[in-house]
Amino acid sequence: MAYPISLEDMTPQRKDAARNWEHILTVARELVDEGTPLQLNDVARRAGLGVGTVYRHFPTTEALLETVATPCLEALAGCGEQGLTHHDPWTAFADFLTKVVESQVTDPALVKVAASAQDVLPRTTELKAQILDTGAKLLARARDTGAVRPDVDDADLVPLMCGIAYATYVHSASPADRLPTARRYLDTLLRGLHA
Repeated sequence: MAYPISLEDMTPQRKDAARNWEHILTVARELVDEGTPLQLNDVARRAGLGVGTVYRHFPTTEALLETVATPCLEALAGCGEQGLTHHDPWTAFADFLTKVVESQVTDPALVKVAASAQDVLPRTTELKAQILDTGAKLLARARDTGAVRPDVDDADLVPLMCGIAYATYVHSASPADRLPTARRYLDTLLRGLHA
């Protein structure tokens, strides 16, 4: 049976599709970082691609946004897993919370994806669950060694981290001021959590 195209003919299409995928993500990242609402039509226009090409790769804005946030989520998950092997439970816990807060105030995609009640991509759900689970384990380790006050509960972590991120956005004089402001607020929180 004769095929209309050979395997060799398909390779450039795959490379082209991979290039388009990367380019779409780069443009989406730029828009998110600028604070521009993410719209697939705007991404296509700025990327110089057809709208259909963007929709083939990312059927919804949410899918694109979650893909943009994935590297940050993966880094947080990795940081947490690494923390579980650290010899000092307090340092591991404090370092993890620091990484979470820093990510929240430097990656606008993460803020939107973390705040969303429903995920579009299974990978997003998996990473968010892993981060929450690891945070709970790090807290338990620190609490069990007496490094964290015994009345601090797993359910307290998300509201505390969100509170710091929100306060940072509201009270920073400029985007450049966000990271030092967040670190200052977190340092105050950590001193209150430390037993």
